[in-house]
Amino acid sequence: MSIAPSGAAQKPHLSLWRIVQMNLGFLGLQFSFGLQQGNMGPIYSYLGANEAALPLLQLAGPMTGLIIQPIIGAMSDRTDSKWGRRTPYFLVGAVMCSLGLLVMPFSSSLLMAASLLWLLDAGNNITMEPYRAYVSDRLNPEQHNAGFLTQSAFTGIAQCLALGTPSLLVGLFGMNKDAVDAHNIPYTVHVVFMIGAVLSLSTILWSVIRVPELPLTPEQRAEIAAMPKSAGSTFAEIFEAMREMPAPMKKLGIMMLFQWYAFGSYWTYVTYSISRSVYGTSDPVSDGFRSAVLTNGEMAAFYNFIAFASALAMVPIIRKIGPRRTHAIALVCGGIGMALIPMIQDKAWLFGAAIGVGIAWGSIMGTPYVMLASCIPPRRTGVYMGIFNMMIVVPMLLNAATLPFYYGPLLGGDARNVLTLAGVLLLCAALAVMRVKDSELG
Repeated sequence: MSIAPSGAAQKPHLSLWRIVQMNLGFLGLQFSFGLQQGNMGPIYSYLGANEAALPLLQLAGPMTGLIIQPIIGAMSDRTDSKWGRRTPYFLVGAVMCSLGLLVMPFSSSLLMAASLLWLLDAGNNITMEPYRAYVSDRLNPEQHNAGFLTQSAFTGIAQCLALGTPSLLVGLFGMNKDAVDAHNIPYTVHVVFMIGAVLSLSTILWSVIRVPELPLTPEQRAEIAAMPKSAGSTFAEIFEAMREMPAPMKKLGIMMLFQWYAFGSYWTYVTYSISRSVYGTSDPVSDGFRSAVLTNGEMAAFYNFIAFASALAMVPIIRKIGPRRTHAIALVCGGIGMALIPMIQDKAWLFGAAIGVGIAWGSIMGTPYVMLASCIPPRRTGVYMGIFNMMIVVPMLLNAATLPFYYGPLLGGDARNVLTLAGVLLLCAALAVMRVKDSELG
């Protein structure tokens, strides 16, 4: 059995500024994810990876999420330390993430880069799940909407910065985009990963110092002390929670399958699609491909800024029409945007299609958690947040396990067809979320 969060009477209403401060750690966390999205595929290609093998090389994220997030969720529900329940996990994960970011640009082989990605993603996942639970623990239910959408807004602005910084280094600071190290990795990548390493740790520290967790009550401490601490009891809690999963959460799982398979496909192949459609090349060591990498960074920075703005705009929209309708509309916008990108041959028009992708991304990182928090028992916040995040990584695992096999035979070995498929899958996700009834969301 998990531990109930602090009672409602112990959760003072927080100002918007305090909610912003408690979520600042998401800036560093999502800056790291943005660096992965924009750079890991190209880094693998610089080191000689085959295009069809990219999903397999990206397995670190979904595998570490599948293994780590539910375990950390259950453990954090049972943790009682002088630093709190969630904070120890924030700090350990942030240190691991910072180390991975510092060393990644110095990769000299595919094996080294893939190994560092496992370290980096392990750190990210150790931090991610307790952070979601921390917001649910710390805020009253009527503030969950603002809490999770603030996280979504930070996701947008952080990834905007992560993906846009290489182009700023070239355009404003005069760095040469073609200047590479002995392993073909651009020096712009070295600089931006160093920035990410600093942000990853510093922003987490700011959040936990400025808005610390609420203390456990004496009753909660006694309950934690009486609970078994073995690995077996942790796994038993996870499996019991899965058996007793609320019905609306199961329906949300179908939506998660479609939307995360779509975004996993998009992130892996969007640079390769742009390289073909806009720059007319598929050669990863060509000038055109490096231009496509920078263009994708600029476009991704733009759509993440749209995500930031749309996440803030969704707060009153959700109050008016509800989270499921809001999310369905956002997913339709994203599906249309993704499907249009492979058809565009002019760089400028890519940013129009990216608006739809940004609206979908702004909703994906916040609205599903608003729906989830309203249908799960508070005593199992941590473990259910971990299980819900498994619903992110399972589709990405399926993506890695299946896409390489039909990339050639069904999609013609053309990344543009992958993006078309991703757009269709987002439309399927929109249909899936509408299966959830408002009455099931509390």
